[in-house]
Amino acid sequence: MSVTAFIISIIISLMIGYVAEKLVPFDMPGGVFGSIIAGFIGAWIGHGLFGAWGPAIEGFYLIPALIGAVIVVVIVGLVSEIF
Repeated sequence: MSVTAFIISIIISLMIGYVAEKLVPFDMPGGVFGSIIAGFIGAWIGHGLFGAWGPAIEGFYLIPALIGAVIVVVIVGLVSEIF
């Protein structure tokens, strides 16, 4: 993976995590870094649960990645509220 592709992946995961955080009533701890992590993990979970469909940018299938990121933000938000 080239440096440019890695930077684009970080930007896309940041946008996915940010949008997911705005869609649910929970905040992802960690600010920008939390959003990036939610985007990466959400893309992984979304791809595993829903497959590869919809528009794709730099290997991120946007719709499954967004759904997966929403799942991640909800779970992390619930856990952070409990503890």
